[in-house]
Amino acid sequence: MITYNDIYEFSRKEKVQSELQKLPEGFLLDVADYLKEKKVMVSRDEDSLSDSSTKTKKQLENARTLFKELIVIRRKKILNLILIAAEVGMSRRDFDNMMDFEKQLFNELMTCIENSNKKISSVLENGNNGKEMLVFKDDVAEFMGFNGERLGEFKKGQTATLPKEIAKILIEDGKAELIKLN
Repeated sequence: MITYNDIYEFSRKEKVQSELQKLPEGFLLDVADYLKEKKVMVSRDEDSLSDSSTKTKKQLENARTLFKELIVIRRKKILNLILIAAEVGMSRRDFDNMMDFEKQLFNELMTCIENSNKKISSVLENGNNGKEMLVFKDDVAEFMGFNGERLGEFKKGQTATLPKEIAKILIEDGKAELIKLN
């Protein structure tokens, strides 16, 4: 069973160390159990004004705060690892120190970075070939291009490379904005 002191120590170590710290297997569930147990104790002693009741209430608040800080610090470290991994790769130890949901976050964001790099490389290698790279400011439903091909659907924030004529229309309508790579 995890204690307040354990949560405090994990949070402290995460703050002072630059590398992502290894957390025990089942850490997330242990913290959830700890918080649930303290919450039950607080609700049971809700009417009591005793020192132990006040202390338990404060400990619950502090444990929640420490846990949130721990997660924020770990997310920042993971974002830094993603940027490093996109350029030079990363050490297996860093990946091993991630909790399962953090590994999923890492993989999903790495896929986004890799897709972005592919688009940039494609434009740099092939030039624009009569096309423009856009980022959509609004959702745009599927539509027909000038030669009858289906284009879209595009979501807000999504990027796409489209023929200049179509790009011009979307930009003029305020639906998209040109991405300049220079």
